[in-house]
Amino acid sequence: MQTLRLILTDKFIWLLSGAVLLATLVPVQGSAKDIAGILFNAGIFAVFLLHGIRLEREEVKAGLGNIRLQGTIFIWVFGVMLIVGLLLSKFLVQRLPADVALGFLFLAVLPTTVQSATSYCAIARGNVAASVVASALINLVGVFLSPLLFALLAQAAGVQITSETIIKLAGILVLPFVLGQVFQNWLRPWVMRHKDLTGWIDRGAIALAVYVSFSAAIIAGMWSRVSGTEFVWLAAALLLWLGLAFGGTWLLGSWMGFVRADRKTLLFSGAQKSVAIGAPLAAIIFVPERAGLVILPLIFYHLAQLFLSAPIAVRLAGDKMSD
Repeated sequence: MQTLRLILTDKFIWLLSGAVLLATLVPVQGSAKDIAGILFNAGIFAVFLLHGIRLEREEVKAGLGNIRLQGTIFIWVFGVMLIVGLLLSKFLVQRLPADVALGFLFLAVLPTTVQSATSYCAIARGNVAASVVASALINLVGVFLSPLLFALLAQAAGVQITSETIIKLAGILVLPFVLGQVFQNWLRPWVMRHKDLTGWIDRGAIALAVYVSFSAAIIAGMWSRVSGTEFVWLAAALLLWLGLAFGGTWLLGSWMGFVRADRKTLLFSGAQKSVAIGAPLAAIIFVPERAGLVILPLIFYHLAQLFLSAPIAVRLAGDKMSD
């Protein structure tokens, strides 16, 4: 019952699912598309401004003390998961539409989640402080590293990060984060007092990015371009990746000799992928028609990881094994 309650009360699951459904039924187009684009840019700017305000510098310094755990999470996210995604993308290029197969590589370069990784780590009674720092640092690095890795590995698919794209990335993702850090001392108390409001700004902006990207893809005939057989390949590949991600991090934690609390941190911080970075990044790099197809694996993976994390966290919360 606790697992079901966690899933049913996760507002982000409903919000993302609703964005996809709304885009399918009522895709944004015409003059409304221009307005949605302005709101999207403003929303993503606000999201990264809030990230900069929330990420307390002293927390980062304290969390860096556990270099072994933090280094393992970093290598897993940007090393092991990158290799898995690259191999899956190459394998699926003959079995899925090109942009959907490319989406597995795009998924591979993304950092971990922040809020859900930390929340499920707390439910599982893991090392929450280390989870907060790991997720925050990996997301900070991911703003710079993810587009660079993707550009280097996706050249064969005709993806190029132009100077215009770099300027847009800097203006919408990097600049607000830096401003948040600069004005953190003045703004952080207000943000922390209004967590519900700022949380909805986060989730709403990400859902809007998904809605805008999916709308363009729907208008371009996305569902007719992905057949039933191709959806089976997509689902099978995502299930395989989920198994490798969650099972691999747990086994790696045991092999590295981490205490149980740190293994739980590695599990949730290493296996999850962030739609908060992925959706706006895809919208900046790709034209809308391509962005919707590229983020298809990301959306399904993100929803699946939330459904999977709930029962795992509940099960690990009752773990009485000693170290």
